[in-house]
Amino acid sequence: MSKEQPKHSSDHIETATDPAAFAHWPAGMREEMLEHANNGCVGSILVSETDRVRVWHFRIGPGERSPFHRHVNPYFWTVLTAGKGRGYFSSGKVQDVTFYPGETRHFYYGPGDYKLHMVENTGETELLFCTVEFLDGTNEPLFVPNENRLSAPQPV
Repeated sequence: MSKEQPKHSSDHIETATDPAAFAHWPAGMREEMLEHANNGCVGSILVSETDRVRVWHFRIGPGERSPFHRHVNPYFWTVLTAGKGRGYFSSGKVQDVTFYPGETRHFYYGPGDYKLHMVENTGETELLFCTVEFLDGTNEPLFVPNENRLSAPQPV
């Protein structure tokens, strides 16, 4: 007898449909999450892209937060600076974390899986991450607008 496969990968995070799941969030943040539910900009600036990968730099200053964004394919991040953050997830979960330089985390998303979240810098130092998305995963990569792509400075 074979075991039934799980419906989603362990990194998948459902989006709560009951507004009560977000009662502990700051006012208006749930609406912001829903508005950015398909934001594929998983960093501040896309610095490199091939058919297989996207490489992002992700900067969050003290007291700032990233926009909500959605991960749909396998990726990893490495943090380059020590600091503190708070993650807000589409399930309603809020998680405080402490980052150390070189810390690296890997995530996998199967068909239909995703993670919709944002990161707030609750520390006193800039958070700087490098994130690498693998575009040959099981889901179609999300759109990235040109203004989120690195472009060479124009000569003056």
